[in-house]
Amino acid sequence: MGLLGKSFNEKVREAIAQIDGMGLGVKGLAASVSGKVVTLTGEAPDLGVKTRVISEFNSRVDADNVLNRITIAAGAAPKDAAAKPTPAAAAEFEWYEVQKGDTLSALAKRFYGKASQYMKIFDANKDVLTNPDLIKVGQKLRIPK
Repeated sequence: MGLLGKSFNEKVREAIAQIDGMGLGVKGLAASVSGKVVTLTGEAPDLGVKTRVISEFNSRVDADNVLNRITIAAGAAPKDAAAKPTPAAAAEFEWYEVQKGDTLSALAKRFYGKASQYMKIFDANKDVLTNPDLIKVGQKLRIPK
């Protein structure tokens, strides 16, 4: 433990243990840390669980960026009938690294000509974003074409 409390790595380990203990059915849930960038891995039974894991992790750890590399079990059906794959899974996209001062609305204006299209970007990045108003410098976002 550092002078000011738990280290970043300890916070990450604690968060993974808490989420693993929730009984969500994620096999092999793990995290690797590089600076304050965390990569989550494991196998979720469905997209809903994969999304919940990233949401739970983000609520526990203040990382610069969290990459969700959790896979979905082969042949898994969405948890509810309304669940749909993210648009990025079906469409082409380009990567964009968030810069200081960026907002999803500003990115939508830049890429689509209309700020109101920000939800298109948010929907394509639900594995790393939990709120369209909260993006962080350095995050790599999919920009659907």
